[in-house]
Amino acid sequence: MKHEKLKKQLGLFDVYAISTGAMFSSGFFLLPGIASSYSGPSVILAYLLGGILVLPAMLSVAELSTALPRAGGPYYFLDRSLGPMVGTIGGLGTWMALIFKSAFALVGMGAYLGLFFDIQIKPVAITLTLLFMLMNIIGVKKTTRLQNSFVIILIGILILFVVQGLFELFGVGMDTIVETQLTPFLPFGYNGLLATIGLVFVSYAGLTQIASVAEEVKNPDRNIPLGMVLSLITATVIYVLGVFVMVGVLQPETLHDDLTPVATAALEFFDLFPEPIGLILIVIAAIAAFASTGNAGIMSAARYPLAMARDKLIWKRMAMVGRFKTPSVSIIMTGGIMIVFILVLNVENIAKLASAFMLLIFGLLNLAVIVMRESKIEEYDPGFNSPLYPGMQIAGMLITTLLIVEMGILAIAFTSLVTVFCIGWYYYYAYSRVKRQGAIYHVHARLGEYRYQGLETEMRDILREKGLRDEDPYEKIVARSVVIDEKSGKLSYKTIVRQASAQLAPRFNIEAESLSKLFLEAQKSGTIPIGKGVVINHLKIDRDHPTEMALVRIPESIDLDTEGYESLNKEDRSDSEKVYSIIFIVSSEKKSGQHLRTLSHMAEMIDTPSFLERWKNADHEGELREILLRDERFINITVSMENETRTMTGHKVKEIELPGNSLIAILNRDGKLTIPHGDTIIKEGDRLSIIGEKEDIKRVKEMVK
Repeated sequence: MKHEKLKKQLGLFDVYAISTGAMFSSGFFLLPGIASSYSGPSVILAYLLGGILVLPAMLSVAELSTALPRAGGPYYFLDRSLGPMVGTIGGLGTWMALIFKSAFALVGMGAYLGLFFDIQIKPVAITLTLLFMLMNIIGVKKTTRLQNSFVIILIGILILFVVQGLFELFGVGMDTIVETQLTPFLPFGYNGLLATIGLVFVSYAGLTQIASVAEEVKNPDRNIPLGMVLSLITATVIYVLGVFVMVGVLQPETLHDDLTPVATAALEFFDLFPEPIGLILIVIAAIAAFASTGNAGIMSAARYPLAMARDKLIWKRMAMVGRFKTPSVSIIMTGGIMIVFILVLNVENIAKLASAFMLLIFGLLNLAVIVMRESKIEEYDPGFNSPLYPGMQIAGMLITTLLIVEMGILAIAFTSLVTVFCIGWYYYYAYSRVKRQGAIYHVHARLGEYRYQGLETEMRDILREKGLRDEDPYEKIVARSVVIDEKSGKLSYKTIVRQASAQLAPRFNIEAESLSKLFLEAQKSGTIPIGKGVVINHLKIDRDHPTEMALVRIPESIDLDTEGYESLNKEDRSDSEKVYSIIFIVSSEKKSGQHLRTLSHMAEMIDTPSFLERWKNADHEGELREILLRDERFINITVSMENETRTMTGHKVKEIELPGNSLIAILNRDGKLTIPHGDTIIKEGDRLSIIGEKEDIKRVKEMVK
């Protein structure tokens, strides 16, 4: 069943702002005092180690997000890797955990607002919830603009706080600070440090929230991992230096009992501005931090029921996308539950317990990467690969297990209770509705057990949606493709295969007969995507060579004798529809991902409404190639003495300097098409097909004006 996709609107800074904004709230503005009471001055080290220990989860989420950029992030990853039951646990459990933490963030603003105002915080928290709900419904881009503003204000003020705090400490002298404030460094021993790491680790949990909106991120292969890395660096530096400042300027007994440690520390040194402007700025930063966490929480949490409803794990109405292309029903449900929790529950205590459940999800996400890789599904094609696999993922699972144990029996009991509830819901509601299985079945298949074919189809659709990567040489493949333009006579499918094989085989240093046999075997195995009168026969062979392609045009006047290959007339094509094109693609087995991306993009080009008509009416083989090229990445120009192209006349191709990395792919001289080499001399009147990056092609266009 097809579902309406969410609009891709989020760029790199949006990813950074969502991830960063989800981390700075209680972790910085409330927690340092409580954490220091467990570990003393080593709380500084605890924050540093927390930032390091979150790396396995972050890297795993980055890999999964670039391979499977879908709404619901962690839920979707767990469902497609470990199966729908584990997906239900991850989806419902994480949804509730995020709601609790977002509600706590909005309620937590009270401690800082109380420094200036005598207010009832719950009505304020409910009002903010309604505001953020409305912003999320109107549009994710409008919401992220608000989020970006929060983060800019927050980071700007915290940088001022940290920089002046460090100047204050260095002015006193580091020897004095070490002796008076940092000694003893481990007053409660290593057990106290370990317990504190578990406490502050969840301060970095927001780092992975961006995965839930991955479907709405432009160029996820680049923007998600880069945004997360920049966010982690920002958070770790500010956490460690900021806590160092607090420990350095406040007496231990003062810090341990303080619920507004940043404000208290600011009163000691933050005098860049006249009083009370410094304190007001800290309160503004705190409000921005709590608000950004609450806003990012609603934004990301709302994607979980959307994704689960798409998969029939909860009510299908939750998958509805409103007029603003946002999951409005899911947003309203998420915000409504938040309001109920704010009114009737102690969200602070439950949010702390929910942190243990988030640790469980982190461990499962590390396992998900192992399952996806070991499934050997070709369509699993992440744009970012976690380094040090599988050691990184195994370390991540061990870290989260240890931290859950350190959080105590109550946290373990809460996590177990949520897990049991989610399993119960799965068997009560979803079990009979869902036939899908995860990639773990593909691991079983390697041992001779069952595999779920539908997952490969779904991931192939994701590949098609993601499109080509910048490094994929698609234009070059098309430009050097073999063209077979049949004109008349009875045509045999085997004959076409032999013609294509004869021209492609020398490029791979393989016998034409051997290649022909491989193409025919591929046809029999049903690996041929078909649509709109086009057949694609594709192979991967054990040769380290760039991908090659042959384009065959079959005119309407010819009936193709399929010689028993009935699949040429199956699936999407009616019995009366003819085959007008057969495209042969051969790639190296070492470039499996690129092969699949090329196929996916080819299918997208073929699927355009004008493709078949343009193909049938093309005047020559150069035009056939051009139909498959992306318009923004190629241009046809004619060398003329009337514009800048006159500088090419009389020069060899290798002597001509074109913008960027663009190159002359096809030369049309007096109606004869050739693929030029470095020593080909350009003449006036030559028609050149030039391919390159978007910006390079724009500059080429300037040459012909």
